[in-house]
Amino acid sequence: MAESDMIVMSIREIRRLKAVQSAIDGHVTQKMTATMLGLSERQVRRLVRGVRDRGDRGVIHASRGLSSNRRIAEKTREVVLSLYRERYSDFGPTLATEKLWECDGIKISDETLRRWLIEAGFWKKRRKRSCFRQWRPRRECFGHMIQMDGSHHDWL
Repeated sequence: MAESDMIVMSIREIRRLKAVQSAIDGHVTQKMTATMLGLSERQVRRLVRGVRDRGDRGVIHASRGLSSNRRIAEKTREVVLSLYRERYSDFGPTLATEKLWECDGIKISDETLRRWLIEAGFWKKRRKRSCFRQWRPRRECFGHMIQMDGSHHDWL
C-alpha cells in the first residue's frame, strides 16, 4: 500500500466522517448531523462539501503534515549552529542565546537553541540533581525526643 493511499485519522475524525457520510447518503438530515456532532449546520455543509470534493480527506484539516508558517528558516539554523560551534561551544544554551543576540543580532529562544543542540549532538540533556537529605536515625524508645526546658521554673 502506497503512503499516499493511507489516511491517518483520529477517532473524532472517524466519527465525523461516518456522520457526514450518513448525511450524504440521506439517512439523516444535516441538521441532525449538526446536533450529533455539536457543530452548526453551516459547518456540516462545509464538511459535506469537503467529503464530496476530496473524499475521506475532507474531514481532515488541510494543513496537517505541513511545516508551520512561523518556523525558523533552515539557513538561520545552520548559521546559529556554526556560530555556536565556533564561538560559544563552552556556553550553555541560555548564555549562548544572549550572546547571539548581543554580538551577532540573532534572536532565538533558549529552548529552541537547546533543542537544536540536542538534535545536532552538541548538548546532552541533564537532570538537575536534588539536594541530598539524610533521614535522622529513629530513637530507640518512646520519649527521647521530648524537649527539655533549661529554666528552674515548673511550667507544666
